[in-house]
Amino acid sequence: MISAQAWADARLLWEYHLMHHDPRPCSVAVGLGSHDLGVADVTAGLYHQGMAPVIVFTGATSPTTRERMPRGEAFHYRERALQLGVPESAVLLEPRATNTGENIEFTKAVLAEADVKVSSVLLVSKPYEQRRSYGMMRKLWPEVDVVCASTPMTLEAYADSIGDARMVIDMIVGALQRVIVFPGWDLAIEQDVPDPVVTAYERLCIAGFTGRLLPADVAARPGG
Repeated sequence: MISAQAWADARLLWEYHLMHHDPRPCSVAVGLGSHDLGVADVTAGLYHQGMAPVIVFTGATSPTTRERMPRGEAFHYRERALQLGVPESAVLLEPRATNTGENIEFTKAVLAEADVKVSSVLLVSKPYEQRRSYGMMRKLWPEVDVVCASTPMTLEAYADSIGDARMVIDMIVGALQRVIVFPGWDLAIEQDVPDPVVTAYERLCIAGFTGRLLPADVAARPGG
């Protein structure tokens, strides 16, 4: 049972993770691989709205996707996009990345090989990964403008769609830890984290929502 306090704290983190960008036309839409096929749905929808002429789906597999996406996140995302009417010619694949840093670096290589000129990226992710992904893009690909997008859902609706509320809150907590830690590792830009968000994060950690936290020795490494 998840307490009312934990839900309230998780909602505060959820809202903080959202960048609240308005979609606008970009050079490319990049769908970041994960367990959530909704990322592919949103990316396909944005393509049909004329927000990007080309899509890159990026991602191999992870412990949370190995069984449900055995051929790799990027491949399953492409299949979903094609089912939703996106032409195959508009979809590029990056099937090797196993973390967001690799998503970014390998996607840059795929686009360069395809001779796609990029000045702006429509970055599509899970809702609670918007801010972390944005921070990493601004650090690792600083020459492009970044517009974030994801499924427009409340925390409760999203948790219901995934079917595991505790896992979702674990991931929200883990994403915030990375927003805080990654700038010290030169993986992301610094972003202000308001005190109420930090307090909510600390309460959730004490309450046991730690399944996606970096190990203490890793999180405390020099520069972190």
